[in-house]
Amino acid sequence: MPRSYRNVTIGAFFVGHQQHLFDSFQKGLDAFARELPGVEQGNVEALHRTRVASRRLRELLPLLPLDRATSKKLNRRLRRVTKQLGIVRELDVLAELIDQLHCSGRFPPIALTKVSDALGRARDAARIRLVAKLRARKLQRLANTLQRVTKSCESAQTQQSDAGPGRTNRRWSWALDARLAHRASRVRTAIERAGALYAPEPLHDVRIALKKLRYIAEPSLEAGRPRLAADVAALKAAQDLLGRLHDCEVLIAWGRDAQASLSTPDFITWRELRLFVHTIENDCREMHARYMRDRARLIAIANHVGAGQALPSVVRHRAAG
Repeated sequence: MPRSYRNVTIGAFFVGHQQHLFDSFQKGLDAFARELPGVEQGNVEALHRTRVASRRLRELLPLLPLDRATSKKLNRRLRRVTKQLGIVRELDVLAELIDQLHCSGRFPPIALTKVSDALGRARDAARIRLVAKLRARKLQRLANTLQRVTKSCESAQTQQSDAGPGRTNRRWSWALDARLAHRASRVRTAIERAGALYAPEPLHDVRIALKKLRYIAEPSLEAGRPRLAADVAALKAAQDLLGRLHDCEVLIAWGRDAQASLSTPDFITWRELRLFVHTIENDCREMHARYMRDRARLIAIANHVGAGQALPSVVRHRAAG
């Protein structure tokens, strides 16, 4: 293949993939901004989607061609939003879980009512604090800032690509591979630290690591790496499993707190709460067993996703020629 044609082919590959970065970031930013009115109104799903969008933006932000200070500042602001929304989101999830347990018929109604009442009070208080700390105007200003930064970066990168696309776009693709490798390494480390024994906190760390790897793998999939599709689906399934396990662990703590809060001797309620805790503990052990069956596969997925695929094999071969 003539060298000039080969350079055009590789350059076009990188230009298209670089554009996917801005498209993916813009998609996340649109989702973030779209849900802000719902957050202000206390909509449960809007709050959840806003929090997910903030996490996705945080994962892509380091790939934008920003100076270090600006990137760190924006990431810090997004992280604060994620954390503040997370307090209410966890209580929303627990309330939904209580409703599911009610429908299952496996849990004593007295215990469910006791825990549900305590959760409801905590949830109302958390929402009041959220409204006071995270006003809609503050979130909108952050969205506007991110929009300006994105447009500025995209314009600057377009000019650089017109002048010489090869180096600029290779740099971005390598940065994406480096991000994938970093997140994959975090998954392997978290799984190794969690070991084989059932321990809630290390397992929660595995879940967070899986989530972050998935959030950076999804733009790679959209950018034309179809071989990642099955890996992304498996990461999502494992994340959901460990998420459910974590929610159940938190609910166990609420059940024990409800036992300790009984002001007068109430043997029936105490016994029902003990049964409630014991049943959820058994469910947690079953979920841990399912995770252990998938553990080796998750390590293999992390190895595959983090292997680095900045250039497809065909293009690599041609470039080497």
